[in-house]
Amino acid sequence: MGAPATAYDEKETCGTVCLKYLLFTFNFLFWLAGGVVMAVGIWTLVEKSDYISLLSSATYAASAYILILAGAIVMVTGVLGCCATFKEQRRLLRVYFVLLLCIFLLEILAGVLAYIYYQQLNEELKQNLQETMVQKYRQPEQEHITKAVDKLQQEFKCCGSNSSSDWGESVWIRTNEADGRLVPDSCCKTQTLGCGHRDHPSNIYKVEGGCITKLENFILDHLKIIGAVGVGIACVQIVGMVFTCCLYRSLKAEPY
Repeated sequence: MGAPATAYDEKETCGTVCLKYLLFTFNFLFWLAGGVVMAVGIWTLVEKSDYISLLSSATYAASAYILILAGAIVMVTGVLGCCATFKEQRRLLRVYFVLLLCIFLLEILAGVLAYIYYQQLNEELKQNLQETMVQKYRQPEQEHITKAVDKLQQEFKCCGSNSSSDWGESVWIRTNEADGRLVPDSCCKTQTLGCGHRDHPSNIYKVEGGCITKLENFILDHLKIIGAVGVGIACVQIVGMVFTCCLYRSLKAEPY
């Protein structure tokens, strides 16, 4: 009876070792993925923060903050997973599994927020972007809006929320400060001081759908990136949770 027991123990030990290295490899990839998730969230807030100021809803920014939080937890969890794997401590494995589950729920929340915002984005832009541009551009204590609008029009090569004629309703255009400009200088194909005095198509951007269409397409593309990253990490997590359960059961079966 002794020989079969020894063979069983060797088989069990071999299976545990394989699971350990599989889980270690997973945790290394998971740690790298956490860095990617954080990078996407930080990029959204830092690089595109000007555009966020043009949106009335905080949902888009909230999705980015959730990604940063999830990414940070993922990186910490990856280190914890490596420690739990090599020390073969079931208590650490339980904590690791709970953290994986929390991250999974955070990513689902980010995905739900992104989907909800995807549905309401067009309506929000139609209702708020034009009002923001004509009421707040070049107004006192609205420097961030002015910077965002100028950057939007130059980067996306557009003029006005729906068309360049929207600027005719601008509070700033109607003041002496505008110095007779018909549109802001940022509407010009070649931006120079005072170029906004002419609104001819040869001088300014005339884009069908205006900046609303451009900004909407940009945000939708970015939401797809957030969604793809979230789904990818979630799939990796499921694999990690399966490995964790297998290793936990294997360690539980071993004698102390």
